[in-house]
Amino acid sequence: MNGHRTWFIPDCYWPDGGTTAPYVSHESICVLNVADEDAPLSFTLYFEDREPITGFTSICAARRTHHVRMDRLVNDEGIPVPRGVPYAVKVECGIPVFVQYSRCDTTQQNMAFMTAIPLHL
Repeated sequence: MNGHRTWFIPDCYWPDGGTTAPYVSHESICVLNVADEDAPLSFTLYFEDREPITGFTSICAARRTHHVRMDRLVNDEGIPVPRGVPYAVKVECGIPVFVQYSRCDTTQQNMAFMTAIPLHL
């Protein structure tokens, strides 16, 4: 079973606002590391109208899964993922991993949840 080192998620969006539901709008980049070593992760965010933002990092431990909550992620300069702005993400890893993307949108009373398998190289 082999994963990949580079993944692309073209359709990301952290909704601005939300309802009084017990859930907060958020996105997660879910990583599965089946290797015997930790997987260092880096994220580059791409936008329609501005330069990419880099410096977002995380680690998925060996033989573990890690759900990277994009609403909690900040880069090495303290910049968070922007809210209410469409963007894309490149996920790079030092070892092969498996990646899945999920979004929970609570901006309407009837919440929406979606998930997708990103593109990989």
